[in-house]
Amino acid sequence: MTKTIFHRMKALNVRMAANYRRGIGPTRVVLLLTTTGRTSGLPRVTPLQYEKVDEIFYIASARGVEADWYKNILANPRVHVQMREEAFDAIAEPVTDPTRIANFIELRLRRHPVMIRLIMHLFDRLPLRFDRTDLERLCQHKAMVVLHPL
Repeated sequence: MTKTIFHRMKALNVRMAANYRRGIGPTRVVLLLTTTGRTSGLPRVTPLQYEKVDEIFYIASARGVEADWYKNILANPRVHVQMREEAFDAIAEPVTDPTRIANFIELRLRRHPVMIRLIMHLFDRLPLRFDRTDLERLCQHKAMVVLHPL
């Protein structure tokens, strides 16, 4: 089996989460999402980039509906979130509508233009200059989650 970048990232998640808890790393743009394993029933922690709009948190899945944390949410939408020193429980709302996801990515591009454009170029193979049509085409294969704090 050929290892993808996502397999390699999964191996790094444990270390990234431990560093995050010690305040090391990109704590301003990353939160720790704890889901319940859909098969094991065990807590699964995943560091994910997020955006906060008002009191709602948005996270996107680079792997779309294939991400394990996303599949766990489909099985059980109750999650736990740690964002720096703040921790709370939430209900996760899965979203696969390409228009909503494209709107979210446009927000991320406004807030972090260089980082997001580079990530999309390296991981999604989008050209550095793309338009809304390109973005919506990409978003047909993506997923995001809206976290509603309890």
